[in-house]
Amino acid sequence: MSIGDVIQTFRKEQGLTQEEFAEQILIDRSSVAKVENGKRQAQKHFMKQVADTFDEPRLYLAIQEEVTGGASVPYLDNADLHRAATHFKSIEEAEEALMVMRSAPISKKREQLTVADQELMKAMIIECVEAITALTHHVMVLCKEYAISYLGIWKQHRAELKAKKYMK
Repeated sequence: MSIGDVIQTFRKEQGLTQEEFAEQILIDRSSVAKVENGKRQAQKHFMKQVADTFDEPRLYLAIQEEVTGGASVPYLDNADLHRAATHFKSIEEAEEALMVMRSAPISKKREQLTVADQELMKAMIIECVEAITALTHHVMVLCKEYAISYLGIWKQHRAELKAKKYMK
């Protein structure tokens, strides 16, 4: 799903016309229409305005996908996104990732890996990505459900990482 599709779906869910949406993000309506229709790529300023204005997790994922070309968590638009479903799915995926991580030959250097070891490492990475996807959706759902700022959570997390000297 393109960022234009996500924006259009979100805008319609909010009951906003393109004009009303454009007014809220301080962009002209024609730019919104062109992004929604795929006639123009969403520019950085446009994406930042959308993200800052609405604090909508789906939009953040769409922006990440747009910027990275797909090296990001995909939005699961065909999954059960009830808070209980995402909770239990996150536990399941995290446990699967932990199980594979415990058996991975992590102490070996790349040159020391056998073909079987390499397959195990790839399987571990895939399980970790699946857990990241599940956990990301769980956080998104909980933020929406309990009216907690998604951006605020990430800002708090970054501040904690900086306080622990994991980031400059």
